[in-house]
Amino acid sequence: MSAVPMFPLGSVLFPYTPLPLRVFEPRYLTMLGRLLDAEEPTFGVVLIERGHEAGGGDQRSSIGTLARLLEISTGDDDMYALAVGTERITVDRWLDDDPHPQAEVSPVPPLEWNEALTPLLTEAEALVRRMLARSAAIGEAAWDPNVELSDDPVASAWQLAAIAPLGEYDRFTLLQSTTTGGLLRQIIDLTLEIEPLLGLPD
Repeated sequence: MSAVPMFPLGSVLFPYTPLPLRVFEPRYLTMLGRLLDAEEPTFGVVLIERGHEAGGGDQRSSIGTLARLLEISTGDDDMYALAVGTERITVDRWLDDDPHPQAEVSPVPPLEWNEALTPLLTEAEALVRRMLARSAAIGEAAWDPNVELSDDPVASAWQLAAIAPLGEYDRFTLLQSTTTGGLLRQIIDLTLEIEPLLGLPD
């Protein structure tokens, strides 16, 4: 169990997934400034279940993802940062928010891969890419349908969770997966649920 700086957001971060940030709130500018001096600049990201990103007073989820800071640039009154999700964490205890949110966290065991899951991974990828293509056709795709995924199957499964056109609470459900097979099956089931909403032919 260790204390890490925390960045509650209105979106879910998955392992192996990029996180671009525009930071303007003073407490998070302070956090990023401190991370620049760290040997391993990492911070935790959790979903805000109720409330807003700015101003505090939010209700935060107890499971999230550790992010590693990759690069940062400064503007007149803000900072632009790029991080990437690494491993999942559980929040054991929130600490004082002054000067920025912090929490004691523990790592969540990583998902394991079994070659028997290859057909399920293939099915999930085909479905997600098809739904992204449909979303792109109506101008709502957040990701390119041809986006490149990792060659590592577990990383690829998490990346599919990230690019699937789902709402944040469905994404949070995926983040809580305890097995790779369970993650892939939920990606398929949740993505199939939104298919009729797109209203486009195959």
